[in-house]
Amino acid sequence: MDLDHARAVAVEAAEAAGALLLEGTRGAVGVRQKGDAGDVVTDLDLASEELLAGRILTAFPSHSVIAEESGLLGATGGEWTWLVDPLDGTNNVAIGLPAYVVGLALCRAGRPVLGVVHDPVTARTWSAIQGRGALAPSGSRLSASYRPSPHGPLLAWTQGYAVSRQDARACLLKSALELSARRVLQLWAPLLQWVMLARGDIDGIVGYRAEAIDLPAGALIAQEAGIEIRALDGGPFEESIDGGAGDRSFVAAHPKALPGLLALVS
Repeated sequence: MDLDHARAVAVEAAEAAGALLLEGTRGAVGVRQKGDAGDVVTDLDLASEELLAGRILTAFPSHSVIAEESGLLGATGGEWTWLVDPLDGTNNVAIGLPAYVVGLALCRAGRPVLGVVHDPVTARTWSAIQGRGALAPSGSRLSASYRPSPHGPLLAWTQGYAVSRQDARACLLKSALELSARRVLQLWAPLLQWVMLARGDIDGIVGYRAEAIDLPAGALIAQEAGIEIRALDGGPFEESIDGGAGDRSFVAAHPKALPGLLALVS
């Protein structure tokens, strides 16, 4: 498998989908309810997903695709699987907030080896190949920074759609973060938070039962930029698209900031 070629295909597809989304958000956006947890889906999600899946399966007809809206597409039972998040930040788009990205991840035997995140609003793309570092939009190597503040860390929170408002553990975690952090962001766009962490714009992310689709691409980019990810108890975080939602609770930060963040969530 030529991962450089796969990255080129993924970047071109993500940027084409981003252009579609950017144009679509300039007009009226068709929005409808998705499930019973308050989530929504738009016509742009579906159009972007069709474009992305089509390009991937044209380039790699023997691969599988798991798309957020359509589910499993293409071949089944193979070694290579693409995860497609056609519009990460749908709820933002629905209320006119320009904070959304496109995400693609290629997994081998369930584990991410390639990640691409594209921001249509700023026309910037980040990518990473496992073991080969992360690339900034300029093409230079991306390296996370560590800049501690006396006022506390700037953190981001993300949780899965299935987490209810009454989830006791989620409430305790968020309360602990609010008490100790300088600010806790909830952007409704996890992939955008991951690239912010990889760039050093924020100090850490706490995820609780995160979604499988929008985790691998951003997490790989952050890790390849030098970010460390651990389970909430400080143990190893197992990144696999086959794992259950309980396995997708984590803390992520620069290695120097991680002990303090783990102490907050303990």
